[in-house]
Amino acid sequence: MYAAPPVIQTTVFARIPDSLRIRGRSNRWVDVQRGGAATECFLEGPSFDREGYLYVVDVAWGRILRISPDGADVEVVVQYDGEPNGLKIHRDGRVFVADYRHGIMVLDPATRRIEPFLERSILDRFKGINDLVFASNGDLYFTDQGMTGLHDPSGCLYRYTAAGRLDRLLDNIPSPNGLVLSLDEKAVFVNATRGNCVWRVPLSPLTGMPYKVGNFIQLSGALGGPDGLAIDSAGNLAVAHIGLGVVWLFSRLGEPLARINSCEGLSITNLAYGGPENKTLYITESDSGSILKAELEVPGQPMYSHS
Repeated sequence: MYAAPPVIQTTVFARIPDSLRIRGRSNRWVDVQRGGAATECFLEGPSFDREGYLYVVDVAWGRILRISPDGADVEVVVQYDGEPNGLKIHRDGRVFVADYRHGIMVLDPATRRIEPFLERSILDRFKGINDLVFASNGDLYFTDQGMTGLHDPSGCLYRYTAAGRLDRLLDNIPSPNGLVLSLDEKAVFVNATRGNCVWRVPLSPLTGMPYKVGNFIQLSGALGGPDGLAIDSAGNLAVAHIGLGVVWLFSRLGEPLARINSCEGLSITNLAYGGPENKTLYITESDSGSILKAELEVPGQPMYSHS
């Protein structure tokens, strides 16, 4: 349908040092998701704070890690009895965590105290929250994935408003995963991992609820599917394709612009823009426990934490 896009190579920005790799049996999430394979760390959820430190989560061992701006130093900010999967930073500096076991957690980076923020949808427990993103007005959008897929397309997209109201926007997604808002915030893009596609979810100007939801990008191949998602200042989407070792860069119209190849393993999980000009794409690769980087021409869309 399209010509093969140009290839962009990555380099290693940072590795989790041996001293922070854990050998042994981890949690139930890894037993199921990784088939019980030994997992020293499983990186996800990269996000930058205002000082240029990169936060990532380690799903396997319930840790939140912080990496220095030069990639040389990695420290454990907190380890707790949870399964952190996604992470975004609030404008006020609080770190919000999508936790598969506990719901939405919030971390105070100054005290390193982490506590529940949103544990239930009304009275029901969530299926297993995966990723999250803030709108410019402070509304928090997040995906509730659990073990959904084509066999059980009941994954959910939620919005928790800055005023404290929880809206269930969709409940029919086969494995909702990474998500971003369009530049004008009139639509949400959601990776449907088991459908191997990216959904576009327009929000009605009258009700704020979804309408005319469509399949925006259809991928193929890989041993997984689209995982994390990022957007740049031109509206281009960067899609982490786990199981293929690739990040795809698509235009705002869904046309392929570039293929960004992993220089390490196939488990490309998530990504975030950063660097001095916000033109560097940082990518978590979980087979090797590394953070990769690629230099791009268009800067990323500034996150809520930096607005």
